[in-house]
Amino acid sequence: MLERFRLDDRVAVVTGSTRGLGRTFALALAEGGADIVVVGRDADAAASVRSEIEALGRRAHIVIADVTVRADVDRILSETLAEFGRVDVLVNNAGTCIHKPALEVTDDEWREVMNVNVDGVWICSQVFGRQFVEQGKGSIVNIGSMSAEIVNRPQFQPAYNASKAAVHHLTRSLAAEWAPLGVRVNALAPGYMRTDMSPVDEPQFRRYWIEDAPLERVGEPDELGPAIVFLASDASSFMTGSVLTIDGGYTVY
Repeated sequence: MLERFRLDDRVAVVTGSTRGLGRTFALALAEGGADIVVVGRDADAAASVRSEIEALGRRAHIVIADVTVRADVDRILSETLAEFGRVDVLVNNAGTCIHKPALEVTDDEWREVMNVNVDGVWICSQVFGRQFVEQGKGSIVNIGSMSAEIVNRPQFQPAYNASKAAVHHLTRSLAAEWAPLGVRVNALAPGYMRTDMSPVDEPQFRRYWIEDAPLERVGEPDELGPAIVFLASDASSFMTGSVLTIDGGYTVY
């Protein structure tokens, strides 16, 4: 049974994998046996992640790119195929967030969040989805958020919440369309995780972020690793159009 979780001889592209959850996802997939394409905008950070992947005995290739630019995404695919000769998994992880009340959000800030979190996922999914459809197989994992289902507090983040709700429904839409063509599309929706983007240790957030969760703690990034391997691998072969929520029980209330 455990063999179905293995990703040996497969190639996974992970956007936004130079730090935070993306780095965790890239390393987890490499531990599962996959070769990794590290996508981001920080060359030094990407080189560090590549070294970590290679230390696990897997190959890694870096593509410095902006997921909101279609020409860049086309280049990610072409470099992946040139380097490895195949592609099997796409993890749409690149994202951004602005914490501001709705009346203070500017048009530029709104568009920045939507461009990365929604347009970037759409462009990457379309470019790689076309490749997956042509080859008759492939797995896309979109990184959503529990924020697609709740309104976070005490910080307000309307653009982020709306963008992640869009990611979840885009996941379902693509899954329905591409399932007959051999392509699976699922989403992972984390809760509060210990990353650079979430100041989980600041006292003003403890009441809402930690005490309101049934497990009464935040998640550690490596707790998402097994889930990303599950969604990318044959272990989830009968699963598509689903959103897997891992949030310490936060959304049960």
